Amino acid sequence: MHLSSTEASRTVHLDPPSTTTTPPLVIEPTHGWRTLDFKELWRYRELLFFLTWRDVSVRYKQTVLGVAWAVIQPLFIMIVFTIFFGRLGGIDQKIGKELSYSLFAFSGLLPWMLFAYALTEVSKSMVTNRNLITKVYFPRLIVPLAPLLSGLVDFAIAAVLFTGMMVWYQVTPGWPIILLPFFILMALITSLAVGLWLAALNAIYRDVQYTLTFLTQLWMFLTPIAYPSTIVPEQWRWLYGLNPMAGVVDGFRWALFGTAPPGPMMAASFVMMLLLLVGGLYYFRRMERTFADVV
Repeated sequence: MHLSSTEASRTVHLDPPSTTTTPPLVIEPTHGWRTLDFKELWRYRELLFFLTWRDVSVRYKQTVLGVAWAVIQPLFIMIVFTIFFGRLGGIDQKIGKELSYSLFAFSGLLPWMLFAYALTEVSKSMVTNRNLITKVYFPRLIVPLAPLLSGLVDFAIAAVLFTGMMVWYQVTPGWPIILLPFFILMALITSLAVGLWLAALNAIYRDVQYTLTFLTQLWMFLTPIAYPSTIVPEQWRWLYGLNPMAGVVDGFRWALFGTAPPGPMMAASFVMMLLLLVGGLYYFRRMERTFADVV
């Protein structure tokens, strides 16, 4: 076959194939302490919303009363506290006649129920989501963050009942009510701070999940929910504030009823919350690389 001069000019000369190859990508586990990557968390925000919606939709699935459980639990605890602590224990005389003990107890139960639910779910989150963790990669911190948002749903429902109680007892909040979101956020951060420690430990030692009920019950009675923090001597109140939820509950009541400001106790609670959060975040990140193997 003979090529014309025009066809010959169009002949393409191919270079020989390159002998260079792309080096293989090697994935190795990290070592030492890992920094927090907030940009990565933001990129996976849709997964966070999905896990939150899943928790909310599954929680009351195939239940008779549904979301009414968000009201029933704190309501019945308030009734028990009113009978045994308020009437029989005489605590109602220590909070003053201008405030009903039922309202006093429920105002402490609101942030506490939010904290207790979030703490329990965060602590168990790595084990309950092990099928997801062992299959795909995503920032593991997404998993314990989801229960914080889903817990706000129950809190909002119970807050409606509490608002009705305040109207019934003719209690009008003052200007400190604008700081109420801060104390709600503080309760969530405290549950996350402690929950991160427990979640990392629960992924390795399953004994942790069996101590959660005992831990929350003990912590509840160490928090001024059924009683005012004023029963603690003033010189020891800052030490009592090392329980972060003590500052949250007192701050909650101050924002709603205008009681005495928490003062040094609040400062101690805030500092302790930050220390637990920073330590919990870095410990969780350090143990993160082992979750898929041990969970």
